[in-house]
Amino acid sequence: MEFIYTSDFESWIQDLRDKQARKCIMYRLNRCQTAGRIVGDTHPVGGGVSELRFDFGPGYRVYFAQKESTLILLLAGGEKHGQNRDIRRARVLLQEMKEDGQW
Repeated sequence: MEFIYTSDFESWIQDLRDKQARKCIMYRLNRCQTAGRIVGDTHPVGGGVSELRFDFGPGYRVYFAQKESTLILLLAGGEKHGQNRDIRRARVLLQEMKEDGQW
């Protein structure tokens, strides 16, 4: 499974102050790549975007879109309390990438 990381996602994960949380999130993403599928608690949030949910800390979320069975676009990340804003941003990112022919 191939992942494409947006600059929004890369900035979010690099700026995450909780180093243990960053480590756990990246570990799960690596497990997904190894398994060839999304592993863990996921939920569609509309507009072609889904969230990978983490039940530790403030409820971290990773927003993604999937194309076919091998390509995952990691759009954004956030926490439960900013979920609505983060979902809107992930949808906008996906739409922009579609319009630019990147997705």
